[in-house]
Amino acid sequence: MLRKLDENLWVAEQPLRFLGLSVGARMTVIRLSDGGLWVHSPLRLLPERKEAVEALGPVRFLVAPNKFHHLFIGEWMAAYPQALAYAAPGLPEKRKDLRFHAVLSEQAPAEWAGQLEALPWRGAPLLSETAFFHRPSRTLVLTDTVHNIGPNATALTRFFFRAFGGYGRMAPSLPERLAIRDRAAVRGNVDAILQWDFQRVIMAHGHIVERDGAQALRQAYAWL
Repeated sequence: MLRKLDENLWVAEQPLRFLGLSVGARMTVIRLSDGGLWVHSPLRLLPERKEAVEALGPVRFLVAPNKFHHLFIGEWMAAYPQALAYAAPGLPEKRKDLRFHAVLSEQAPAEWAGQLEALPWRGAPLLSETAFFHRPSRTLVLTDTVHNIGPNATALTRFFFRAFGGYGRMAPSLPERLAIRDRAAVRGNVDAILQWDFQRVIMAHGHIVERDGAQALRQAYAWL
């Protein structure tokens, strides 16, 4: 249920179909220096997944990183009421049924300081995503701003991402490009992220990039 990528860094995946496309979904779990867990884009809280997560440590933070990846965070908030839940800007208005602790911003909580950095992805308000950098593992954690669909996907999924971006290499697909309202702001996001010293890139849909992540991100947004 959990796959270890690095020291104190795990991911979990589950099937997901969106508009007929089999894109899968991924959550990221990071163990902070105090032993508490930071859970990004939580998946369905299956009993075996819950057991695997709790074996790593106490769940302290829950993160809904954009306005689309929030479907299961309510399950986690109910199971771990002591955890602090952070929402993407605009999500509390969309999910009035949930009581979030705070809205994500560039100012990381003290408990994350020196371990996780955050950068709001400006210029695409429909997504309202926040990017994260896990300094100890040199990992960039994104959600929908890039995809990296591979040959194991269904024929329709391969066709879509070949035609519209995000197949065989990390890139935004057509819906993400259409969501951009301020190209200069998005270019600024990319430039700021490239100041981080990362190798690995985790995204919600598709294959993880394990090395040369900065070059992959640079190429993904070279069209701006």
